Amino acid sequence: MSLHEKLGGSIKSAMLARDADRLGTLRLLKSALGYAAIEKKKDVLDDAEFIAVVQKEVKKRRDAMEQYQSGGRPELAAKEKTELAVLEEFLPAALSAAELEALVKSCIQETGATSKKDMGNVIRAVQAKAAGRAEGKVISQLVGSLLS
Repeated sequence: MSLHEKLGGSIKSAMLARDADRLGTLRLLKSALGYAAIEKKKDVLDDAEFIAVVQKEVKKRRDAMEQYQSGGRPELAAKEKTELAVLEEFLPAALSAAELEALVKSCIQETGATSKKDMGNVIRAVQAKAAGRAEGKVISQLVGSLLS
């Protein structure tokens, strides 16, 4: 089952269950996917592009959640957290810390990186191999610590 089919099924089940919050989040995701498809001049995004859009939406929710918490709006932060949980259903399982560290070390060896100047090349290689299973911020911090 493709991710688009999974999204369609989730929307249908949310409608049947009359779960307005979940349905709203799924419709927002569908809309974001539609805009991304128009931007790329495609009818349907492939799974990698689908995951990239979901990651972008997840990042928006995390940033908003932090802003609401620091601004003293816990009810809005809770809403963002529920939306985040719905969106994360469409992401592949995240890499564990040990798996990510092993991946970063192998990419450092492959690219021949020796200093922080080579961080960009290593990060791009790790992101290509991780395929959406690790956050860019975490990858960047790990690469920085291993290359220092």
